[in-house]
Amino acid sequence: MLKGKKIVLGITGSIAAYKSCLIIRELVKRGAEVQVVITPAGKEFITPITLSALTQKPVISEFFAQRDGTWHSHVKLGLWADAMLIAPCTASTLGKMANGIADNMLVTTYLSMKAPVFIAPAMDLDMYQHPTTQQNMERLRSFGNHIIEPQSGFLASGLEGKGRMEEPDRIVEYLENALCKKEDGRCNLAGKKIMITAGPTYEKIDPVRFIGNYSSGKMGFALAEECARRGAEVTLIAGPVNVQCTMNNVQRVDVESCEEMYQAAKEAFADSDAAILCAAVADFRPAEVAQQKIKREKSTPDPSQKGGEKPTPNPSQKGGEDVMTLSLVPNPDIAASLGQMKKEEQLLVGFALETNDEEQNAQHKLEKKNLDFIVLNSLRNEGTCFQSDENQISIISHEGRKDFPKKPKTEVARDIIDEVVAKLKG
Repeated sequence: MLKGKKIVLGITGSIAAYKSCLIIRELVKRGAEVQVVITPAGKEFITPITLSALTQKPVISEFFAQRDGTWHSHVKLGLWADAMLIAPCTASTLGKMANGIADNMLVTTYLSMKAPVFIAPAMDLDMYQHPTTQQNMERLRSFGNHIIEPQSGFLASGLEGKGRMEEPDRIVEYLENALCKKEDGRCNLAGKKIMITAGPTYEKIDPVRFIGNYSSGKMGFALAEECARRGAEVTLIAGPVNVQCTMNNVQRVDVESCEEMYQAAKEAFADSDAAILCAAVADFRPAEVAQQKIKREKSTPDPSQKGGEKPTPNPSQKGGEDVMTLSLVPNPDIAASLGQMKKEEQLLVGFALETNDEEQNAQHKLEKKNLDFIVLNSLRNEGTCFQSDENQISIISHEGRKDFPKKPKTEVARDIIDEVVAKLKG
């Protein structure tokens, strides 16, 4: 996807400058032509001769390289490039770019750039968290620049936290996704908006207990990343999970309960081309939530816990033992609600996790909830579903059934998104 693309790579004075060599290698391997522009401070961390050997081009640093009247034209670079990538970008350079302080070749090139600009910050955690840095990044975003967020990890200072430049392969992947065109088969979701739900929901019983399930969110996150790789703008609505999304073009919305996921899904679906409902949503919730922790030894909870009302759940005596009785009420049916909202041009995909009568139950759900197709999982397939890195699915639509072998969830995500692409084109 980067074949023939002209990339200006800006390098600033950061310890992460050594990673720019890996970025160049990835860009060149993918067919790009790379021109390095480096700040004077950047040359203290990595030598121009190394960069020149990798790009097969002289490195640009100063306005005037010779004393013969020739000079480097930042204007020509701005017209030549298909994209500018600044990686690593220090807090100092961020500030200069945000405020138009053109005191070096890199910033003047940025100010002359006609192509999209991508910025990968790298700095210590205190500098990254400083309000000035955050304000500068927001200002640069408002100008239309793409910020490739740094990651948390071990920093050169010896501290650990956010500020570590994103890994080179991820940076190049982000650049590639952003530059891909609709006609490119590998970017067949470019320009599409996809909403995905993932993970479990938790329904509170009291401040420390909840009703939930074993969903890890891995399948939903794999789907979100696959859509992002294909150029889609993704909204990922995630229940309580420990999974992290590595793609920068995914907007993550964290929720806890079914009601929160329902509200977020309705809002996002209105503007989406497709929705994939992968979350394991609780069908029921406690009718009332105790405001204080319910004690095991209390046979009759104190009504003063909740505004004078008798709280539920209500332990009662049965055969000399304490029995906890929960009164449950139905949660909103997210799939059915979106199915009613669905416009003719929208695509709605559901998931069905079954323990028996799998196809019959999935087919019923497909019809009842106005889905375009449904992904069927079975708990009878060992080593799949909850917590697993693998899955085995069937895709059931109005046209029939497709069965797939057991695979890693990342590969299962490709199969599902291939079906999404085919349906959207159809």
